[in-house]
Amino acid sequence: MTDRLTLAWPSPQPFGHLDGKPLRLLAVSDETDASLESDRTRQRMGDLDLVIGCGDLEPPYLAFLADAFKVPLAYVRGNHDVGRAWSVSERTMLPEPLVDGKLHEEDGLQLLGFSGSPIYSPRVPAAAEQQVSSLGMWWRVLGAWPRAQTHGPLLVISHAAPRGVNDAPDQAHRGFAAFRWLLDRVAPPLWLHGHTSLVRRGVDGRCRRHGRTLLVNVTGAVLVELLPPASV
Repeated sequence: MTDRLTLAWPSPQPFGHLDGKPLRLLAVSDETDASLESDRTRQRMGDLDLVIGCGDLEPPYLAFLADAFKVPLAYVRGNHDVGRAWSVSERTMLPEPLVDGKLHEEDGLQLLGFSGSPIYSPRVPAAAEQQVSSLGMWWRVLGAWPRAQTHGPLLVISHAAPRGVNDAPDQAHRGFAAFRWLLDRVAPPLWLHGHTSLVRRGVDGRCRRHGRTLLVNVTGAVLVELLPPASV
């Protein structure tokens, strides 16, 4: 079952074409949601504005969701998004992933994406393709910092979580310290990620507040409704 959450968005910019209606996002990662294969389920969900991928899902599944809901797709790659399925020739049905640390605008919504997870199996070359060193992610985050502090509000999309906030203590699922630094300084209204197994389903098991930011582990699927300022 697809969990749902609602969040007030502090800027009117993404809502100009929606006539006061919420901006509806389907965020997915790590596990396929079988219920989304049903036409009836998708019809009950209603129209969407964007599908967001937070990593570790195969290109055909991401392409299916974007095509089934007839909306754009914005995504980052996870640590398991490697191998033949992710070769250039095999992922022609997808747009390019968000470029790490580069702002991307989707109908007025400012997105900032980061692919990959911290290194935990450096001896396996195929698995290491989407694993990023601590220093490597610091370079990406610091490169994004000048733009991130002048463009807002931001929706941050990553595979891994920030260190110590909605991540896990084991080496394979810990977050990036660079993300925590960015979180503390930019305070985006919403940060979507995957990578970390859910202890329990439901919005309460997925979400954590950190200052002004709501962090959401979207493993499986989450329907997010962003409300325009005038409606709150």
